[in-house]
Amino acid sequence: MKLETPAGGNPIDRLKVVGHPVDRFEAKLKTTGTARYAYEHHDLAPKVAYGYILGAAIAKGRITSIDTREAEAAPGVLAVVTYRNAGPLGVGKFYVQRMLAAPEVDHYHQAVAVIVAETFEQARAASSLIRVNYSRTDGRFDLASQMNSAPVAPQGEFGGPTETHVGDFEGAFGAAEVKVDETYIVPDQAHAMMEPHATTARWEGDRLTCWTSIQQMNWGTRDLALILGIPRENVRLISPFVGGGFGGKGSVQSDLVLAALGARAARRPVKLALQRPIMFNNTIHRPKTIQRIRLAATRDGKLTAVGHESWSGNLAGGRTEPTTLSTRSLYAGANRMTRVRLATLDLAEGNAMRAPGEAPGLMALEIAMDELAEKLGLDPVRFRILNDTQVDPENADRPFSSRPFVECLRTGAERFGWSARNAKPGHVRDGQWLIGLGMAGAIRGAPLAKWGRAFAPFYAPRLSTR
Repeated sequence: MKLETPAGGNPIDRLKVVGHPVDRFEAKLKTTGTARYAYEHHDLAPKVAYGYILGAAIAKGRITSIDTREAEAAPGVLAVVTYRNAGPLGVGKFYVQRMLAAPEVDHYHQAVAVIVAETFEQARAASSLIRVNYSRTDGRFDLASQMNSAPVAPQGEFGGPTETHVGDFEGAFGAAEVKVDETYIVPDQAHAMMEPHATTARWEGDRLTCWTSIQQMNWGTRDLALILGIPRENVRLISPFVGGGFGGKGSVQSDLVLAALGARAARRPVKLALQRPIMFNNTIHRPKTIQRIRLAATRDGKLTAVGHESWSGNLAGGRTEPTTLSTRSLYAGANRMTRVRLATLDLAEGNAMRAPGEAPGLMALEIAMDELAEKLGLDPVRFRILNDTQVDPENADRPFSSRPFVECLRTGAERFGWSARNAKPGHVRDGQWLIGLGMAGAIRGAPLAKWGRAFAPFYAPRLSTR
C-alpha cells in the first residue's frame, strides 16, 4: 500500500468516544448471567442432544480395533462417531491438526470418538464402554533432543522470514569487547480460558449452523467447510460472545468439527464442550522454545552485533513460533542475524497464544539486554536509549512512521521512581519479601497491507458470517 497523502482526521483524533466513559453494550448481560454463550442456546429445537469426546490413550500410534457396540446400546445413546463412519475429513488452512484419529493417532488425547446421547451424563458414561486397542509407535516429544536435526523453518504466511542476515554478525560478535551468549527456555504453555471450547451444531438439510466460541469467523467458515468437505456457503457460524480466546479459539477446533459430525449422525442438534482435562492436549497451545541470544557492544554501550536463534516444534506441516520477529526491529546494531528452526514433534499443535512469538521472544531478548547492561555497568534504561533507532535496523532507508520509544522509556522511568531504585539485587525488603524494580521494552508490528488480503479476516462481522 502506497501512502502519498495525509490520512486526515479520524475518530481517535476527534475523541468523541475514546477518552470518554462509555457503557459496554454487553456489560449488563455478562454481569447478570444473561449473555448466552455457545453452549447455552437451549431453544434451538425440542430435543438438543449432548456430545462427549473420547481422547486417545496413547501418545503416538494407530487404532488397531475399536468396538462401539456396548456404547451404542447404552441408555440414551443416539450415535457414536469414529473414523469408520465419519466420512472423509480434510484439514483447514489455519491449523494442520486432524480432528479425529483416522486410524493413525498423531498425539495424546486426539479425538478417537464422539458419543451423542440424550444427556451429558449418558454420553460421558457411554464413552467408558468403547473398547479401543492400539499399536504404539515411537514418537518425538522432546524438543532438546531434536535441536541438532531441526531444519530452518519454511517461510510461512505469518511471522516474517525465518532467517535474516545483515552485515557480518559472526565477525562482529567474535571481535566484540563486551558480549553475552545465553540460552533461554520457555516451556509448553496451555490455554485455560474461562469458557471451554464449545459448540452447538444444527443441520437443516445440507446446511450447517453452529453457535460456537471462535475468534476468526471468516477463517472458521472456510476451515470447517474444508474439513467437512461441504460448500462454504452452506456453513453459518454465530458467535456473539466468547468467554476468553487469546488466540486459542482462532479458527476451527475439535469441538466444532465433532459437534457437527455428531449432529449429522444423530439427526439432532448437538451441544459439545471440551471437558477441561482434554483441552490441554486436544487443542492448540504455545509450543516450547529454546532460544539463544548473542549480543555484543562497545564499551560505551553501542550494540555492534544482535543475534537471535530459536528452536520450536510442531506437528508435520505446522508453523514455527516466530520468536525472532521483534528482535529484528527493536534495537539498532549494524550486524544482525536471526534464525528460526522447526522440529517435528508428536504433540498437540502449537499455534497462536497471546501475542504469538513476540511474548517468549521479547522475554529472551530483554533478559539478554539487562545482562549486557550489567556487564557494561550501564543503567538498563540508559542502555536501551543509547540503542534506539528511528529507522528499520535492517534497512536504513525505511524510517518508522512513528516511534516514541525513548519518550516512553523516560516517562516510565520518571513515573516509577526509577532513579531512586537500588540496582543491586536482594537489598530492598518489605517485611519478609525481597522487592525489586525492573523494566523491559517491547514492540509489535502493524504492517500496512491491502484490506482484502490482510485485514478482512480480522474485521469480519462477529455475529454471523455465511
